[in-house]
Amino acid sequence: MNLTTQANHQRLAWLQNLYPGYFTFTMASGIISIAFSMLSLTAMATLFKIIALVSWFFMLTIYSWRLALFPKTVLNNLLDSRTTFIFFSFVAATNIVGLLLHESGWLKLAIVCWIIAFVAWTSLLYCGFMTLTLAHQNRQANVVHGGWLITIVGTQSLVLLGAKVAPTLGQYASYMMVEIYMLWFLGLILYAIFVTLFCYRIFFLEMTMKDFSPLMWVIMGAAAITTNAGSSLALAPPTLPFLATLAGTVNSIILMSWAWATWWIPLLVGIGFWKHGIVKLPLTYDPRQWSIVFPLGMYTVASYRLGLTTEFEPLYWIAKVTIWLSVGTWLVVVGGLLINLMKAKAD
Repeated sequence: MNLTTQANHQRLAWLQNLYPGYFTFTMASGIISIAFSMLSLTAMATLFKIIALVSWFFMLTIYSWRLALFPKTVLNNLLDSRTTFIFFSFVAATNIVGLLLHESGWLKLAIVCWIIAFVAWTSLLYCGFMTLTLAHQNRQANVVHGGWLITIVGTQSLVLLGAKVAPTLGQYASYMMVEIYMLWFLGLILYAIFVTLFCYRIFFLEMTMKDFSPLMWVIMGAAAITTNAGSSLALAPPTLPFLATLAGTVNSIILMSWAWATWWIPLLVGIGFWKHGIVKLPLTYDPRQWSIVFPLGMYTVASYRLGLTTEFEPLYWIAKVTIWLSVGTWLVVVGGLLINLMKAKAD
């Protein structure tokens, strides 16, 4: 390697070492936009929509560049059990963008987003499980972390966008509805598997300070998006008689998953307070912190939509409070990101 090439690699070290889950920024911004739209705060919804759409294209460009220059690094991330499931953030972000485009009347682009997300989801799902089956050298549960639950977020995001585009597919609407019901139930199965492993990991195995990461919030976000996706199914007109018979089951599960998501919030807040308030670990910017913002935004949307499904007004009140918690957290994390960028530029 000559000096020029070596210097170029040093300048692009940030790209080679880039966190593979920065699409969570798009996810966080997009879900806040959707929440504001539900609450009829149009100006704020539009602002966050623009941020989400621009960030998706920006992240796609950056990660495509990374893949072109450092394919071996990307492959290593994909074959590492600690990072492979974080790539599902692309699936979720693409579906969130599809929801925003659908909301703006761009139906065909929304369908394209769903197709791209589904292809990526299929590829990543089997890549992830093949990695665990064949390339997991450690063979210990200490590799399990909250980021694995992004798999469920990606799966249920397909349900959310699929429920929106299905009615527009004419004679194929019933085909899509059957598929998204299957995806929703598959997401439940994957959640049951991963949450069992996650709880075993944090309750019974040794945890270091770095294991108590912001990715732990994804366990709540995965339950919230399961609630949201299930509510979308409950509100959608059934296209086949046997789907109508599932209404009772769906309603029971979405209430259970919302309760489960709610139960996790005080525990996660308590862990954060213990980490930074008692142990006094400095609170610095971490790209994984976007995995706090998205669950809060998704919990807002899930609460509001469950309120529509159950016609239970207190759920709307919860959504009106948590939306501002989501925005406040978004602003704090953005501030940390900007400070981190300025420090990197100064160095």
